[in-house]
Amino acid sequence: MWEKIQQIWRIKDLRNSILFVLAMLAIIRVAAHIPVPGVDIVALRQFFQSNQILGLMNIFSGGTMENFSIVMLGVGPYITASIIFQLLAMVIPKLEEISKDGESGQRRINQYTRFLSVPLAFMQSYAMIMLLKQSAQGIVGEMSVLSLLTTMLTITAGTVFVMWIGELISEKNIGNGISLLIFAGIVASLPTKLQQSLVTFDRDQLIQTIVFIAVAIVTIVSVVYITEGQRNIPVSYARQVRGGRTYGGAQTHLPLRVNMAGVIPIIFAISIILFPSMVAQFFLNARTPWLANLAQSTINLFNNQLVYGIIYFVLVVAFSFFYTAVIFHPQKIAENLQKQGGFIPGVRPGRATADYLQYTMNRILLVGSIFLGTIAILPLLLQQVTSTQAMVIGGTSLLIVVSVVIETVKQIESQLTMRDYEQF
Repeated sequence: MWEKIQQIWRIKDLRNSILFVLAMLAIIRVAAHIPVPGVDIVALRQFFQSNQILGLMNIFSGGTMENFSIVMLGVGPYITASIIFQLLAMVIPKLEEISKDGESGQRRINQYTRFLSVPLAFMQSYAMIMLLKQSAQGIVGEMSVLSLLTTMLTITAGTVFVMWIGELISEKNIGNGISLLIFAGIVASLPTKLQQSLVTFDRDQLIQTIVFIAVAIVTIVSVVYITEGQRNIPVSYARQVRGGRTYGGAQTHLPLRVNMAGVIPIIFAISIILFPSMVAQFFLNARTPWLANLAQSTINLFNNQLVYGIIYFVLVVAFSFFYTAVIFHPQKIAENLQKQGGFIPGVRPGRATADYLQYTMNRILLVGSIFLGTIAILPLLLQQVTSTQAMVIGGTSLLIVVSVVIETVKQIESQLTMRDYEQF
């Protein structure tokens, strides 16, 4: 381990990239503690701690929402816009063509996503302000129209700033910038939560603490196991004779990962599952009786742990398949193998190879997605035993943290490997 760290430190551009990423994360953490004026921060934190859905929203925003900071929405609007465009690409042929147009097409989709994130951030800032104004704690006082617009524009600008920082981080190839921002928010909140746990700790909570530590260890081991798991598809290359010399004939393999989507299904699932409750809380105090009743029924539905767990599980599984379908293209892999003279033993090149890869990937992904979904709802099940709200939020946090760490380490190792090849 220390040898790897020393090797990373000796490579100037890699060292500078890591230091740059750390500096960007530090800037975001500073911005996360710059509150919007006119907000009772103490009452706001108590409000978030008493509400499971808002607690998950705070994690999803990277810990910026509990301070009502200028970057309070975090990367939420950007992720919502990403989900919208990925869904649209499946039903609109023009967008599908753009998404398949290599790197240039991906840049256009990313540009459209950034454009859509701005109005989404503006609307979400308004919804959040109205929600806090309606709360009984008096978190947000009365605002004039000018003050409201100024606050909304500030929060929207903060979201654009976070998106920009995330893209700068991604360009360094040290990890996914959006995931790292969420990771930084979770890690930054750990010292405070640990301190609160120690202050309020008593002997009656000893069993709960032991159970929580056991769940954390099981979650970490399980996520590492499923993320590292892969199926190696054997690939052979035909021999070719040119000028008396024989080329090809090599044996290699095509790795298919069990969890090819990484942490993205979890982030997408949280984003979707928070939306109905967020909208419902906005209409709780509506003057129309049926609308207020519908909002209360929606909140009660998602507060039901059985319903919440089932929806969370289904969304994690569904988004695992969905995102894998977006990034995994068996037809292209089959075409590239055929062009290079490669084939899978016992499978005909071309269409048959693509069908075989798709069939194999679906079988692997079924196991991986169910396993990941089970790990996601495991803290919800144990919450019934320990009766502690921290189990729900802690489990989700661990899933994100472990997945992001694995992804980042792999990208750093790939850069080290690439530089080893360049030396030869």
